[in-house]
Amino acid sequence: MQKVIIEEEKQIFDNFFKVYKARLQFEKFDGTISPSVERLNFRRSDAVAALIYNEDTNKIILINQFRYPTLEKDTGWITEIVAGMIDEGETPQEAIEREVLEEAGYKSIGSRLICSFYSTPGGSSERINLFFINVNNNSRINNGGGLQNEGEDIKIMEFSLEEVKELIDNGKIFDAKTIIALQWFMLNKN
Repeated sequence: MQKVIIEEEKQIFDNFFKVYKARLQFEKFDGTISPSVERLNFRRSDAVAALIYNEDTNKIILINQFRYPTLEKDTGWITEIVAGMIDEGETPQEAIEREVLEEAGYKSIGSRLICSFYSTPGGSSERINLFFINVNNNSRINNGGGLQNEGEDIKIMEFSLEEVKELIDNGKIFDAKTIIALQWFMLNKN
């Protein structure tokens, strides 16, 4: 295990997320210690995301919602898989079941962890736990749409595999976790 020396670390922002600034040194691959460098860490809790598959319709359920950070380079509304933060004391499995119900209105009838990954390890501590969730028409509990107290306004959409491929090919899906999940599904659908 390579060595890291944290010389100084301080929190410089604390709101919906936290930002830490550190001065550190790390052991290089040649065994020497690097000069002091400054790094930022956008600290977030771990998250969950799920590709939802409706067994009765043979369709993939995606959502569309406004995402402020994307407004600078796009329209602000993106099509993506269900996702959310893991609350304190909650397991990833509990969190994804809660998010699927809140955002899409379904109770899971089966789930599988696909993988866990860092989406931007150069700047953020957030790790995403990516799930595959099976639902059917009978497992629809409510209309979904998100939580009003969180300012969510979510549109639920179902797509065939062919439609999803077309969306990806035409650049209509540009969210990394969604692309990872859809590509996993295309490779493992049988």
